[in-house]
Amino acid sequence: MSRKNFGAKPFSYPQPVWIIATYDENGNPDAMNAAWGGISESSEVSICLTPSHRTCQNFAKTGAFTISMADAKHVAGCDYVGIASGNSVPDKLQRAGFTVTKSELVNAPVINELAVCMECRVKSFDKDTCILRGEIVNVSVDESALTDGKVDVAKVQPISFDPFNNTYHVLGEKVGDAWGSGKTLCE
Repeated sequence: MSRKNFGAKPFSYPQPVWIIATYDENGNPDAMNAAWGGISESSEVSICLTPSHRTCQNFAKTGAFTISMADAKHVAGCDYVGIASGNSVPDKLQRAGFTVTKSELVNAPVINELAVCMECRVKSFDKDTCILRGEIVNVSVDESALTDGKVDVAKVQPISFDPFNNTYHVLGEKVGDAWGSGKTLCE
């Protein structure tokens, strides 16, 4: 067996493609693409964000943000909000083809075109480590992504970031059941 070493890098599968959205002090929406994040407790997310992002300046003032799951249908817009800086392109959400609705629970925008959204309150942000921790207040899902009242991953078509090749891949094929497929090995 042969293996190739890539060194100490943040390379892992899957890496979520999260679109972090905030309002500025005047109620103008902004969003950015972030792939270095994950669930850190049952109602908490942790994300690595450089403090110079407009998003960080915004949530420092509002105390809230949303995380929408990027999807295959909107890959260009989701990638664009990661390329364009809110510090120099104030209308980048519009340019990406996105519209927003204010969350009912936190002072942050929900991106209408992306089906799955976590609505969060800021718990802490450490500018030295760049770690944002947020309390998940609610997860909202557009009804178009549901089948029989349940989220249908085939309808959501979430994408994952491939850090080895700098590409996006759609998720969706079911290969087993959590807390079920391994039971065959328990006998």
